[in-house]
Amino acid sequence: RRLACGDVEGRLEAIFGRVRAIQAKSGRFDMLLCVGNFFGSTSEVEWAEYRTGAKKAPIPTYVLGANNQDTLSYFPDVSGCELAENITYLGRRGVYSGCSGLQIAYLSGTEAQEQPVPAHSFSAKDVAELKMSLLSTPNFRGVDILLTSPWPRDVGTFANSAGEIDTKKCGSKLVSDLAASLKPRYHFAALEKAYYERLPYRNHMVLQETPQHVTRFIALADVGNTSKKKYLYAFSIVPMSSMDPAELVKQPQDVTENPYRKLRKEAPKSKAPLCAEEEPACQFFFDLNKHQGTKRPSDGKERGESQPKQAKKPPQPTGPCWFCLASPEVEKHLVVSIGTHCYLALAKGGLSPDHVLILPIGHYQSVVDLSSEVLEEVTKYKAALKEFFRSKGKRYVLFERNYRSQHLQLQVVPVPLDLCTSEDIKEAFITQAQEQQIELLEIPEHSDIVQVAQPGTPYFYVELDTGEKLFHRIRGRFPLQFGREVLASEALLAQPQRADWRQCAAQRPEEAVQARAFRHEFEPFDFSLRD
Repeated sequence: RRLACGDVEGRLEAIFGRVRAIQAKSGRFDMLLCVGNFFGSTSEVEWAEYRTGAKKAPIPTYVLGANNQDTLSYFPDVSGCELAENITYLGRRGVYSGCSGLQIAYLSGTEAQEQPVPAHSFSAKDVAELKMSLLSTPNFRGVDILLTSPWPRDVGTFANSAGEIDTKKCGSKLVSDLAASLKPRYHFAALEKAYYERLPYRNHMVLQETPQHVTRFIALADVGNTSKKKYLYAFSIVPMSSMDPAELVKQPQDVTENPYRKLRKEAPKSKAPLCAEEEPACQFFFDLNKHQGTKRPSDGKERGESQPKQAKKPPQPTGPCWFCLASPEVEKHLVVSIGTHCYLALAKGGLSPDHVLILPIGHYQSVVDLSSEVLEEVTKYKAALKEFFRSKGKRYVLFERNYRSQHLQLQVVPVPLDLCTSEDIKEAFITQAQEQQIELLEIPEHSDIVQVAQPGTPYFYVELDTGEKLFHRIRGRFPLQFGREVLASEALLAQPQRADWRQCAAQRPEEAVQARAFRHEFEPFDFSLRD
C-alpha cells in the first residue's frame, strides 16, 4: 500500500499530519512518493526540525529533486541521498527497486530550455540514458511506477478532460517519450496545481501487438491548497514481477488509446510479417457518438475486467481495434442499437440482410472475460433477438471464434424455422467439424461457457436460441470462416458463395439502407430504447 502526493512546497507539517491521520484510520502504508516541488521558498523553519532529527517523518518518504534554482541547495548529492531520517532524495534519474520487487523509475527536474543544462533540469540525453538502462534489460515489460514532476505533453489525447489544463501545451514532450517507452502502470506528476486522474490507456496497438498492461496517469495538486483539490493519492499495487501474466494485462472497460501513439509510431520498431490467415480488422463498425457522449468513469482499481494475455502471440494485422468506444477510427452506418455496455450492428458482408453482431463497448476478448453487467446485457440482446427473429418465422444461430481476434464478436445468424430443425443445425456443424478433424462437443444446455473455457483459452462456440451449445477447444490451426461455411452450406442456408464475407460485402449506401430497415423492424423489441 502506497501513498503519492503532489507539491509539498515545504508544508511538511501539513503533509505528515495528513499521513498520520490516514494511517490512524486506515492502517499502515509502506511509503510516500512525492512529486513536484518538495521544498518551497519558506521551507527552512519547518525543515530544520526534520533535518536535525527533532522531528521524524511518520513513513518512509521518497522525493524528487529541485525544479528551480531556489531549492537546489536542499539536495547536496545529485545521485541521491538521505536528507533526513525517513526522507530520501531519489536522485537525478534512475530506478528504485524495493525488496518486494516493485520497480519505480524516476526523473527529477523540469525539461531544459537552455544550454548548458541547469542542475534543476533534465535533457534528452538524461531521458535516453534512463530509457536505455531499462529497455536493454531482458524481457522488459514496463515499470510499476514512474515519478516525474512535469506532466507529459498530450496526456489528455483520447481521454477525459483535464479541466483548465491544456494538455497539448502543458508539460514535457520528453516525459511523454519516457512514459511511452517505460510503460508504467502508474505515472504520477505535479507542478500544475491541479488534480487530474486520466482514464487508463493501453500500451499495445490493438490487433497488432500482444496485449500489455494499462497505464494510469495521475496528476496531484499542491499540499494544503485552498481549493481542496486532491493532493494525496492512496493505492495498492502488486509488483509486476509477482503477478499472473493474464491478470496483469486485463483491460479496464474504460481503457483508451495510447495518448502517445504518434511517438510510438515514430519510434524504430521491427514488424512481424502479416499472417495470411488473419482476418482483417475492418469487417464491422460502430457508432461511437450516439447515446455515448459522456465518458465512463474510471474505477480507479488495479484490476480491470477485460482481455487476458493470449497463450500465443497473435499475428499482427494492420489497423486499430474497430470495436472499442475509444477507437478514433469508426463508421456509423451499420449500428442498429446501442445499449449501456454493448452494441448491436449489422455484419458487413452478412450471410443474410439480418445477420447481426453483439459486441461489448469495452475491450473484452471473449465471453469468458465479460464482467457481470456486460454479460447481463448480452443476455438481454440475445433474448430480444430471439423474440424478434421468431416473430419473422426464424431461429438464430450464434457463434463466437476466440482465435486470431482481439475483440469479442458474437455473430448472430437467423435461419428460417421451416428450413431446418435445431437437430439439423447441430448435425451440420458436427459433420463438417469431423470432416476437418475438429472435435466439436455438445455441452449441457444449462452449463455456462465459463465452466468449460478458462480466460485466454482459444475456442470456437456455437449456441442455438433453444440454449443448446457446441464447443471446441482450439489447440492448433483453425479455419477462420468455419462458422460461416457451415451456415452457408447446402445443409442449411444453401448459399456457399457467401461463406467468405469479402465476396459478398455490399456498397456503403446499400449497407446503410439495410441498417435503417433492420433498425426500424427491431425497434419494438429493442430494450435499449426503453431502459
